[in-house]
Amino acid sequence: MPEPRLKVAYIVTRGDDLGGAQVHVRDMAAAMRARGHSATVICGLGGIFTDELAERGLPFRCLPNLVRPIHPVKDGLALMELRAALRELRPDLVSLHSSKTRLLGGIAARMIGIPVLATVHGWPFADGVPERRRRFYAFYERRAARLATTVVTVSHYDKDLAERHRVATTGVIKVVHNGMPDDARRRDSGRSSGTVRLLMIGRHSPQKDHPALFRALAELKGQPWTVDLVGTGPNQDQHQAMVRELGLAERVTFLGYRKDVPELMAAADVYVLASNWEGLPRSIIEAMRAGLATVSSDVGGCREIVRDAETGYLVPRGDVATLARQLSVLIDDRQKQRTLGANARRLFEQSFTFENMFGRTLAIYRAILA
Repeated sequence: MPEPRLKVAYIVTRGDDLGGAQVHVRDMAAAMRARGHSATVICGLGGIFTDELAERGLPFRCLPNLVRPIHPVKDGLALMELRAALRELRPDLVSLHSSKTRLLGGIAARMIGIPVLATVHGWPFADGVPERRRRFYAFYERRAARLATTVVTVSHYDKDLAERHRVATTGVIKVVHNGMPDDARRRDSGRSSGTVRLLMIGRHSPQKDHPALFRALAELKGQPWTVDLVGTGPNQDQHQAMVRELGLAERVTFLGYRKDVPELMAAADVYVLASNWEGLPRSIIEAMRAGLATVSSDVGGCREIVRDAETGYLVPRGDVATLARQLSVLIDDRQKQRTLGANARRLFEQSFTFENMFGRTLAIYRAILA
């Protein structure tokens, strides 16, 4: 007997950004529809994300008052817009993917009796976040979590963090690691000489620690490397100025927003992620998929996907000397690049494929509805 068809509404705040939450929602909605289910995406003002949805033929709705900053008037209007959209769509389940939607979407769904799954792509009160912000968001997320039938975190780190801050009880929280579709583009393992190409993907914002990366690279001027930086953000001008001051301008390339990340991964030799806080970075999984060794800050769930000295190296947050030392090892040793990269690819195949994530998430959908 075929399993019943499900109807899910995915809600995320920003339609003008393409971060981890948006990519997750895009891929889940596409997979649900490909398997005969119904999926509609609801978000704020359109942009890069909604363009991606349109290209894939995925239905979506933009709500003009659903914005990221706290805004009492717009938040009240967004709540009414969400309630009206959900009343019209009548989904079996509402799947929420940002702090703002975990509260407003949770209230709207509760008002009309629709069960809620809240997926957390990294808590806004993680270690490394400024203290005042941490206290506020811990309070905020406690209220939002009460509206959810189930809370899914993308790492055990985030599950433990939620329990430590009393955001949700153990029985409510499930862990489903991020996963992504496979891709045939791989690092060329035959490269054995020449300049080592480093790659980092991340917004130029306080979350990512580009300054630590630049200081580490400044210690390695005698070694053959270049680094490509993918992403935009409010700190980009400041970071470009820092690169010039350190004398690295000829070796650091700011690529901005790119849609060809798989090609960039395949062209790179080593992936690096310097960060102040994380959930479970999708970019590291992309690097694993491409067969790249990773040097990552040991924050959030990074240690759940980077096995130190086996698939890459973990570096304490903000530790410039250790970051420089581990990058130096991989710049000097092509064989170690290949060995760690091959191990990373095997780990991706074992644990971080999209099919694994999708199957576990769909099982949670069915358990909620049962």
